[in-house]
Parts: sequence; C-alpha cells; structure tokens
Amino acid sequence: MTITLYDFELSGNCYKLRLLMSILKLRYDIVPVDFYPGRQHKADWFLRLNPFGQLPVLKDDDLVLSDSGAILAYLAKKYDETGLWFPDDPAISAEVLRWHAVADDITSTASAARLALGFFYDFDVDKAQKSAHRIFRLMDEHLWFGEKAGRDWLCSPAHPTTADIACFPYVMLSEEGGISRQDYPALRRWTDRVRRIPGFIVMSGIFPAGRALED
Repeated sequence: MTITLYDFELSGNCYKLRLLMSILKLRYDIVPVDFYPGRQHKADWFLRLNPFGQLPVLKDDDLVLSDSGAILAYLAKKYDETGLWFPDDPAISAEVLRWHAVADDITSTASAARLALGFFYDFDVDKAQKSAHRIFRLMDEHLWFGEKAGRDWLCSPAHPTTADIACFPYVMLSEEGGISRQDYPALRRWTDRVRRIPGFIVMSGIFPAGRALED
C-alpha cells in the first residue's frame, strides 16, 4: 500500500484528508502543490492527475482519486476496520453524503471569503459571508436540537462520521474569511468535540480544543 496525497498545506479540503488519515493511523506520502501563488493545480502535470484542476488528489497505488468528500468516503470504506466513519447502513450513508454536500456549500461560501481576503481571489466577499452565515445558522440549529436529543455529531450515530470531518475545517477557518462564529454556540461546541477526537492534528488556523479557544 502506497498512499500519496497531493497537498497544499493551507487548504482545508486537503487538511480533511490529513485529519482522517491521522485518525485512522495511515501512513502516506505528501507531494506539495503550490496552489498560491504558484497555481500549480492548473499546471499540465497536475491536470493529467485531475483534469478539473482542483486539490486534493490522492493516489492509492495505481488508483487516482479527486474530490475531498469522495476521498473521505473511500478512505473510510477501505481502511476503517471499525466501519464507524462511513457506516454501511443505507439511511446513514445517505445522511453522511448529505453532509458531504453541505461541506461543499461551506467551501463555496466560507472558503471563498477566505480566498478573497487572504489569497486575493476575485470573489464577492459580502455574498460569500452572508451565504456562509446562513449555513452556519442551519448547522447551529441542527446541532442544538441534536444536543437536546442526546446527539453530539452531525449524523444520527452516537459517534463521529466523515460528515463531521468534511464540514469541520472551513467552519474552523471561517474567521479568516471575516465570518464570526460568536453567534453559533452549538456549532462551537461541536468544533470542540471534533478537536478532541483521538488522532486529531492541527493545521495553520486550526488548534487543539481548549477552554480559551472556543468556550
């Protein structure tokens, strides 16, 4: 088994994969891709790996995969011996995939605002921020009602799934896009829970859970 991650260290979508592989105790190699300012994800050599020109890309022996949500599902299905991170139950699988789609919405809003403010991408910052706040309000409400029902995670099982990994990074990085989490207490409590999962690792802007950070 040889896993290689084509990675940009400051990408939340790449970090999702590093996080899950750390939790699953997988060994992997990293090929750095200069997303900014080098824009290597648009270079010919990279487009041969992923014609869509997007990070991350993961190679597992001869298999080449793109899209962070798809790769999370693949890693969980292949390497999680517990079967908990992407459960086989059809209803729960659908629930997890629904939240993978929400993660894509977070990327197109909170991450877009971060790219505009930090990486000088030409995105409508105000529109991205407003759309991200709408998603965060919905997530906060969902998590608040879940807590009242005894559920700690985005999906119905009593344990985290790849849904939590998929949605987590760009929620945590939202401040870099000018999007405060101050008004979303249930969302903040959930990020604390994710940061206490055994095997959790950090990236720039995402730190371990601690009373001074999110409480």
